Amino acid sequence: MRPSDAQCQTDVFHQLHTRSEPLVLVNAWDAVSARVVERAGATAIGTTSAGMAWSLGYADGERMPASELLAACARICRASAVPVSVDIESGFGESTQAVVDVAGALIDMGVAGINIEDGTRPGTRELAPADVLCERIAAIRELDARFFINARTDAYFVPWDDPAARFEEAKRRARLCEAAGASGIFVPGMAGLDEIAGLASAVRLPVNVYAGYAGAPPAGDLARAGARRISLGCGPLQSALGLVQRIATEAFAQGRFAAMGEGMLSVGEINGLFPAAR
Repeated sequence: MRPSDAQCQTDVFHQLHTRSEPLVLVNAWDAVSARVVERAGATAIGTTSAGMAWSLGYADGERMPASELLAACARICRASAVPVSVDIESGFGESTQAVVDVAGALIDMGVAGINIEDGTRPGTRELAPADVLCERIAAIRELDARFFINARTDAYFVPWDDPAARFEEAKRRARLCEAAGASGIFVPGMAGLDEIAGLASAVRLPVNVYAGYAGAPPAGDLARAGARRISLGCGPLQSALGLVQRIATEAFAQGRFAAMGEGMLSVGEINGLFPAAR
């Protein structure tokens, strides 16, 4: 991708966070899932780190090598005509420089943005220090002034005795990330509309919420609470794998193949997702 094209994609991605309706990301894990999502009407592609890891034979949690992450992202970028944002978890590197190297490789291939998270201390359920994430955000920001850095805190994924204190810590970390140069704030696990509204009013950046679970509020309710971006994360792949399991169970246990035939795409439709000129 030419630098001018990549910059255009980044600008478009920023603009998608400022429209009247929120940006909805049905997250992809490989080139074909990205094209299916794009064909269904996606204005941007977000990757799921868990889904990419699973599809490559690794458990979630930065267990796949950074080289495999980058190779998978390159295939998605080659196949996609819309902006692509990549989930890099806490950065796929022990040092800030290693994380910057990963981000730089993604920028070079034309990626419009990333998710980067604080996560937890190794072997614990304690949040990692906020200053580590902020240092990485600031260093990545020096690479590209417009690159969309969606800063995620896992404050809602660790144990808390006091829900109010949990919210305040998420808000504190969001503000620190904003000051470090983040473009957006993501707090997965924050599902209460009142808390989403409180966070949206406390920061100037677009707020991203997670809706990849059964019973998630509809997009309209999340938008009215202040969400500017809604991610389904690994939910679509979890659902797809559930269907594969049902197909296999029906075939092995009943000798029937009805589940497979419901809504399947034709070979021609799938081949058509990859025109020779792309």
